[in-house]
Amino acid sequence: MPPIGDVLLLVLVGGIAGFVNVLAGGGSLLTLPVLIFLGLPAATANGTNRVGIFFQNIFAINGFRRRGVFPVKLALLCAPPALLGSYIGATLAVDIDDALFKKLLGFIMIGVMIITVVDPVRRFHLKSDSPLTPLRTILLILIFFLIGIYGGFVQAGVGFLIISGLLLYGLDLVRINAVKVIVIFAFTLVALGVFVVHGQIDYGLGLALAAGNSTGGWVAMHLAVKKGHDWIRRIVFLTVIVFALKLLFG
Repeated sequence: MPPIGDVLLLVLVGGIAGFVNVLAGGGSLLTLPVLIFLGLPAATANGTNRVGIFFQNIFAINGFRRRGVFPVKLALLCAPPALLGSYIGATLAVDIDDALFKKLLGFIMIGVMIITVVDPVRRFHLKSDSPLTPLRTILLILIFFLIGIYGGFVQAGVGFLIISGLLLYGLDLVRINAVKVIVIFAFTLVALGVFVVHGQIDYGLGLALAAGNSTGGWVAMHLAVKKGHDWIRRIVFLTVIVFALKLLFG
């Protein structure tokens, strides 16, 4: 049984992360470093983080379904290549050196911070559907294969990549997020299985994180999709700076 202080911290941070994840992305940039700072080896922190993501997306999928936003056809196009990529990425992650992973995570956080500044959710998303030609379909499948590799490896910031990938289709922000949670649920299931097989899950901390993630995701589902977007972006930006510098320079 983990210390009660660690549990409460993860429920709080997980709630913020779940809220951020459902509205845009980047919640793992908060939870993953916290798990590492609580003393978990990097690979175990990476695996444990997937427990929260898994349960969060179950709640989010159910919320989108109840709201009548459930673009299954596009999700079924994007999910299979992401599943394959996720297995490859997670297999790489379970064997990576602890110090190297922390450095890579620091650089990844800086990269996602730049994406947060650019803010593709507001800046680039299209207003109406754009039909997928065969060439664009192949490109979308390739993009989600690469997204799957990244998501299987580290997860942090993958929501931004999925949003960017779905800009090819021209969905509105609500349906983009609906496809996103379906795809993330699918490839998280694969990645989580890899970490479970390798014994790199702390189930006590993972369930505490899941409680927070699920609550935050549930709250986000009951708010307007764009409500608070700028505020969330500023919080993520500032937090990422602190965690990235800590990971890079100890």
